[in-house]
Amino acid sequence: MLSDYEIAALLLSLKVSSVAVLFSLPFGIACAWILARCEFPGKSLFDSLIHLPLVLPPVVIGYILLISMGRQGSIGAVLYDWFGWSFSFSWRGAALAAAIVSFPLMVRAIRLSFESVDIRLEQAARTLGSNRLRVFFTITLPLTLPGIVSGMVLAFARSLGEFGSTITFVSNIPGETRTIPLAMYSFIQTPGAEHEAARLCVIAIIIAVLSLTASQWLAKKAQQRVLS
Repeated sequence: MLSDYEIAALLLSLKVSSVAVLFSLPFGIACAWILARCEFPGKSLFDSLIHLPLVLPPVVIGYILLISMGRQGSIGAVLYDWFGWSFSFSWRGAALAAAIVSFPLMVRAIRLSFESVDIRLEQAARTLGSNRLRVFFTITLPLTLPGIVSGMVLAFARSLGEFGSTITFVSNIPGETRTIPLAMYSFIQTPGAEHEAARLCVIAIIIAVLSLTASQWLAKKAQQRVLS
């Protein structure tokens, strides 16, 4: 049986990961469409910036978030003064950090799905009088549904495992920012808490396997729906 402490870390991880995916999804679809369908000067740089979190140390991402989105940061100070929003040292900041780190995986999956859509279908719809926006929502987006589902689940799984940027930006606060990786880190540093760390490790592995399995199953179902 899990303790209340471990259950709190598990529920917080699920909450942070879900918010991270839902927040980043519209931006992921937009960026994936731009990379798949548009040609413009600086596209390579734009692509590199989107995928930069894959190669940057997570601590660097957390530090950038801290100096920009903290209460004294260039962006965070404005958000706090105007709207009362605070990201540093809160679960919202953990969700923001997870969204940034997992964003490239989401964009890549959706972009590949956009590139697999036959552009002649869109051109045919436009010749029949449909505008670009209607074509996108009635033809392009439904056909890319498998990639969108895969991207969401991959981003969710990556968000569950985020550690470096989270602990740098929002610290390790029980009940507020202590997700499963941070709880494991605390248990590892606590003498005699090896069993608690092992339980959370097993939970993390199970959730990751279930997420990847669900990604493949949902993508297959979505593909069958599109083809039917």
